[in-house]
Amino acid sequence: MSIKHQVETETAPLKITDETLQVTNLHFAYPDGHTALQNVSFTLKQGEKVALVGPNGAGKSTLMLHLNGILAGHGEVSVAGLPINEKNLPRIRASVGLVFQNPDDQLFSPTVFEDVAFGPLHMGLSETEVRQRVESALEAVVMTDYRDRLSHHLSVGEKKRIAIATVLSMSPQLLVLDEPSAGLDPRARRKLIHLLRDLPLTMLVSTHDLALVKELFPRTIIMDGGSIVADGPSDDILEDVTLLEAHGLEKPY
Repeated sequence: MSIKHQVETETAPLKITDETLQVTNLHFAYPDGHTALQNVSFTLKQGEKVALVGPNGAGKSTLMLHLNGILAGHGEVSVAGLPINEKNLPRIRASVGLVFQNPDDQLFSPTVFEDVAFGPLHMGLSETEVRQRVESALEAVVMTDYRDRLSHHLSVGEKKRIAIATVLSMSPQLLVLDEPSAGLDPRARRKLIHLLRDLPLTMLVSTHDLALVKELFPRTIIMDGGSIVADGPSDDILEDVTLLEAHGLEKPY
């Protein structure tokens, strides 16, 4: 097997299944002994857009870092039926697009084009395919005219859109975003809402912005103390003031 063929095989898209993400009895403790996740179990169906909410320290970010193998706890996590383990990591990371809260954490190339092309280049794709993927990803986030711009000169909102493009260029099945609306002015936030609404992807989005949840996500999962304490229709959860206040949240208006 050639090196190019091996890379393409290792990063080949996962087979589309009804269950995009399955997490079962996930536990995780940091080296200092702090237990961050306890018995976390949930499923995301293909095409679902789900909000993940809870107070600081609830375990949301720790959970998200398990979804493409950055962290590994005890329990089972699978994407499109493929377990997350060392052998499967290249395919998992090509299929799970993780976008960090701070876009500077994943924009490190001189230009926007190079940032968005980074993932496809490491998938062993042809130059033509890489260019097609970059153009498609930039078009999806309405940033086509920015391809030759310097990434570090962009606004926070522009950087967040480019950060999303860097994972869209990998053709992921699951998009995982950490606090996407943090630090955005009202205009940039509105553009982000339109973008997330229009993307035809399964999404898990961690946020403190419950107004965003109300507008975009039919289902909400609440985490607190490392556990899932509620999981259901957003309309029901966001109307339950007692539930929200018990877990450091406020009803959006």
